[in-house]
Amino acid sequence: MAQHLKGCFVACKVSWTDLQALCRRAKVECIELDVKKSSFDDYEVEYIADYIKKNGKEYFFIKWKGYPESESTWEPRKNLKCPKQLKVFMSDVEAALRRQQRSRTTKDTIELDQRAVGYLIQKAKQRQALGCWETQINKKSRHKGRIYVQNEVDMEGPPRYFTYIEDYKVGDGVEITPTALGCECQDCFSHPVAGCCPGLAQHRLAYTNRGVVRLRPGMPIYECNSNCRCGPNCLNRVVQRGIQHNLCIFRTDNGRGWGVRTLERINRNAFVMEYLGEIITTEEAERRGEAYDSQGATYLFDLDYVDDVFTVDAAYYGNVSHFVNHSCEPNLQVYNVFIDNLDERLPRIALFATRYIRAWEELTFDYKMQIDTVDAESSRMDYSLAAADGPSRKRMRVECKCGVESCRKYLF
Repeated sequence: MAQHLKGCFVACKVSWTDLQALCRRAKVECIELDVKKSSFDDYEVEYIADYIKKNGKEYFFIKWKGYPESESTWEPRKNLKCPKQLKVFMSDVEAALRRQQRSRTTKDTIELDQRAVGYLIQKAKQRQALGCWETQINKKSRHKGRIYVQNEVDMEGPPRYFTYIEDYKVGDGVEITPTALGCECQDCFSHPVAGCCPGLAQHRLAYTNRGVVRLRPGMPIYECNSNCRCGPNCLNRVVQRGIQHNLCIFRTDNGRGWGVRTLERINRNAFVMEYLGEIITTEEAERRGEAYDSQGATYLFDLDYVDDVFTVDAAYYGNVSHFVNHSCEPNLQVYNVFIDNLDERLPRIALFATRYIRAWEELTFDYKMQIDTVDAESSRMDYSLAAADGPSRKRMRVECKCGVESCRKYLF
């Protein structure tokens, strides 16, 4: 039996840092974990569980990584070498005291009650969970931009039933046939052969030499694919390179749940992200939509570029776009993109900036976007991010909370 298991691996459920702490605690040297005898007496703060101030001196109750809670100890500030963690914890202490209408700065002696300590522990464990989720997201991601996670509003942790993915998940009844065609260009921008991939599809190149989209909304984008002779740095490969900006999934403070903000400026018409999820048939979307309606969910994106045949469901499988909120005045615009699959019923959904977006600004798109144009190609494309509308079902009205002056008041 054992001979058939060669080359098999099982993922460890203990993190790297936890394994290091366990080795130090057991006095075991490990070259792979960089644990040496000289580091046996090193201790790492997992979280700070309590705080007391007596006669102007501050003490912190420390839960040590790799040790049970029963071995937590009180330590003076001078013993702790974790300034960032201390800064965050002291901010939590301020919040806990505000909840009790007390001030930390007006008293020389402070002792937290059980309710405040419970809040601090819960907040510390929430940050741990969100930090682990952030690490998992970025381990799966192959793009340049990093995804951060932040919640300074409530105690909500990572979504329980959501799986972060880097590419579409193909559902039952859906077949994707890779294209067998590719361009012969050495330089797709300066010297396109037969119009490059866009020309072969009777369209023009979508991007400028700065990599921003120059087509009107509604016009399809044809990028070079895996059969093309051009390399990965080709100017006609933008969406496939993935997210290029650092983004943050954050908890909103006005009841809109999670949102996404950019941590750096984004130029007008620049690519921001794809809308990823599970590709399903419209029949399956109708069935799921009935269940989503009762939750006011809005994760079903109809792919009706030419025919309303398929839908992207990002409810349980998706990327950072799953958390992007609606706005009646959005700063993101949807484009249909074709790369390794030229089936017009199955475009990739790409989000580009409609204008210059400042750092720390929230990213939004219109869940019920329509292209207002007389162009024959563009006019056949409407966008709908909603539970798929079946002919026999009434939709539940969902209130819009985007807060802009032109708000339509309801999403659907």
